[in-house]
Amino acid sequence: MTTPSPLDPYLQYLLATDATDLHLSVGSAPRVRIDGRLLSMPDSPPCTREFLTGIVDGLLGEGNRTTYERDRQVDLSFAWQADGRAARFRANAYFQSNEPALALRVLPEEIPTPEQIGLPESTSALVTRPHGLVLMTGPTGSGKSTTLAAMVGWINHNRPVHVLTIEDPIEYVHHPDVALVNQREVGSDCTSFADALRAALREDPDVVLVGEMRDLETISLALTLAETGHLVFGTVHTNDAAQTVDRIVDAYPADQQPQIRTQFSMTLAAVISQRLVPRIGGGRVAAYEVMMGTPAVTNLIREGQVRQIRNAISTGARDGMMVLEASLNHLVRTGVVSYEAAVAASIYPEEVEVPVGDPAASPSGQPVGQAGITSDPLTGEPLGSQPR
Repeated sequence: MTTPSPLDPYLQYLLATDATDLHLSVGSAPRVRIDGRLLSMPDSPPCTREFLTGIVDGLLGEGNRTTYERDRQVDLSFAWQADGRAARFRANAYFQSNEPALALRVLPEEIPTPEQIGLPESTSALVTRPHGLVLMTGPTGSGKSTTLAAMVGWINHNRPVHVLTIEDPIEYVHHPDVALVNQREVGSDCTSFADALRAALREDPDVVLVGEMRDLETISLALTLAETGHLVFGTVHTNDAAQTVDRIVDAYPADQQPQIRTQFSMTLAAVISQRLVPRIGGGRVAAYEVMMGTPAVTNLIREGQVRQIRNAISTGARDGMMVLEASLNHLVRTGVVSYEAAVAASIYPEEVEVPVGDPAASPSGQPVGQAGITSDPLTGEPLGSQPR
């Protein structure tokens, strides 16, 4: 978008406030998401149907317009520039109550490094693997795309390989460096994730990124690519590693699930789950769960003993594994996030440590420790110790 648009003031406000998302809906004032909280834009009247229809029409090309009118929703991305500022956005235009609506997310131009986003050191070996399946999981808006972009960015700057990404839409733009990076967008460059993955087998990739493993066909093709000597990165909308295993296996008919458990266990390199937690002083920081494809973990997958996976992660610090609560405990002890924020982000809040001296201790009066873990996987210090 280079010509003046009624959307310009909203995008300028979005960037000026370091917000991540903009929501426009008929009858409601524009809202932006700042540090995870959805706030109304000050002094902004509710959107009208005419106003929002004009904005959506300005964003849609002919192909997207057809999809929008047929499916009543469409994903797209676009570049924007006004008053010396530039940015890229991904958007979803849709209908609600038979009225147009629009959700926008800003896409940072700069691709962060794994160190900048705090990826655990144990994950650094994943980007050097010749083959295998690496799954990034977490709820919507948890930073999965950013983490994958950081890992692909490292490969781009360090490995002489062919990287092929399949995205809907393209979010981070990778300019080829040491690697050759080709990025395909569903809708404009290919018809679906599955079609692009089938074609990938003839496009000589070394590394493949699948923007979303959302159906059986896509999952099957991703597993086949990982099994045939490719390094495959993908995203799944699940909360933790154990749920991810269930999601992959349960996508198949019951009579195929034993075979898929074996195939999945043989290709799995790692599952990384993450949450974005409000940082003390503003902003958000990522907390991670890491499950590596160790013999113990892959055996549990083959045997269908998914309930035992969390315990294997808890006791697998030597293999670079950690449960989410270990990462949250580290962030609390180092003063990065509050105890309350850590509890809110945890699936197992009783395993988040109460800071020493905090009156909100457990019923026994002792801090609540991480079950099965005696030392912090991030630092090696005993759990419950204070930062120096």
